[in-house]
Amino acid sequence: MMNIDKTLSKGAFDFIDDAKIQSLIDNTVEDAGKVREILAKSLEKKPLSVEETAALLAVKSPDLLEEIYDTARKLKNDVYGNRIVLFAPLYVGNYCINNCKYCGFRNSLHTAVRHTLSDEELKNEVLALENEGHKRLILVYGEAPQYSPEFIAHTVRLTYQTKIGNGEIRRVNINAAPQSVDGFRIIKEAGIGTYQIFQETYNKQAYRWYHPENTMKGDFMWRLDGMDRAFEGGCDDLGIGALFGLYDWRFEVLGLVTHALHLQDKFGVGPHTISFPRIKPAHGLDLDLKYQTTDEQFKQLVAVLRLAVPYTGLIMTARESAEIRDQVIDFGVSQIDAGTRLEIGSYQTKRTGEQQLNREQFKIGDPRELGEVMEWLMNKDYIPSFCTSCYRLGRTGEHFMEYAIPGFIHNFCTPNALLTLSEYLEDYAPESTKAAGYALIDRELAKVADEAKAKLIRERLAKIKSGVRDLYF
Repeated sequence: MMNIDKTLSKGAFDFIDDAKIQSLIDNTVEDAGKVREILAKSLEKKPLSVEETAALLAVKSPDLLEEIYDTARKLKNDVYGNRIVLFAPLYVGNYCINNCKYCGFRNSLHTAVRHTLSDEELKNEVLALENEGHKRLILVYGEAPQYSPEFIAHTVRLTYQTKIGNGEIRRVNINAAPQSVDGFRIIKEAGIGTYQIFQETYNKQAYRWYHPENTMKGDFMWRLDGMDRAFEGGCDDLGIGALFGLYDWRFEVLGLVTHALHLQDKFGVGPHTISFPRIKPAHGLDLDLKYQTTDEQFKQLVAVLRLAVPYTGLIMTARESAEIRDQVIDFGVSQIDAGTRLEIGSYQTKRTGEQQLNREQFKIGDPRELGEVMEWLMNKDYIPSFCTSCYRLGRTGEHFMEYAIPGFIHNFCTPNALLTLSEYLEDYAPESTKAAGYALIDRELAKVADEAKAKLIRERLAKIKSGVRDLYF
């Protein structure tokens, strides 16, 4: 086990009541009248209670499900507009002391190929991503002694320092192990954006089965309390998530909503993002996964999360196929990854063909390159966005909540999405994509009712075309 200070946060307690959550799943029945009352509340951008969320999860009638989907679409557009934020995951190292039964990086899997990027390799990975047009990355690390807070902070600074031409990474998010309060503070000082910690499953019995107790990750409470310690360490921009397929999908949704409400009650700030990846094939994975989440359940859980936690960004990853992402993105998704590669060092080598799962954490469902994803989004009338303005202007934590809960964040999201799209079109897009992108920008500008605001956007777009970069509201 790693030698780490395992002091919990102030006032730490186990806020996941398994019996209560299971009772809501077992005893909540579909009630159309109640569901419509809850949908009306959602459109007022008010977070839902766990009980109200359970009422939406109990819906099975096709017509009522369509009402849930329609409301989720409208709410997402009211809060964030029609923009979709793009990012790429960058795996820095895959050594791990844990032995999670579902993971291709688990410690006991000796056929997994292990590697940690050197400084030079990391810079080359970042340069490769910048040359594609990426501006936002999430750095991913196994849980091992060498991936200390100091090491993570070093890789974050190196990522920000690595630039080429107009290419630069403007926001570095983190997916790594829970830290002590001091550890979070060290990483925060490097200038990170969001710190992600996924509970994987909120059901304690399932958690114990998948995560051996003699490992760091085997401590349910240490992981559950991670976000609280992050707040105490100065991180106010946090991401939670569950790995769907480990337990009943409804339990995980209610666990995520409980977690979001706990953070909001204790700190006045809910999670900046919620992720909901489904378990996918991985090297050495040979489990009887009786709780696998179907496509229909997946659609419902995404829409319900959007309605339950209206202010948070919802991340749908490339674990999902292009076909599923095309179907589900309308139900409230606000962030996706694109051009995703999971093998350590594979952005610079541009490896193509079948994945080598002994070198990767799981099988990717959507292998499309960034440019292909950009075209897909624009064809669906979404604005692909690389915006990082909230992070750099301090619109995080309580300040973000002040803008997001009433829906004011929309006033920044759309203009900044247009500006970062223009940068991409000027610097990286082929002519056909460029023409389609500017046609989309023109359509969006025509929707801006405030002529003074539209004028400001046009002026900044003109500056971008003249060579100026990194303009934002």
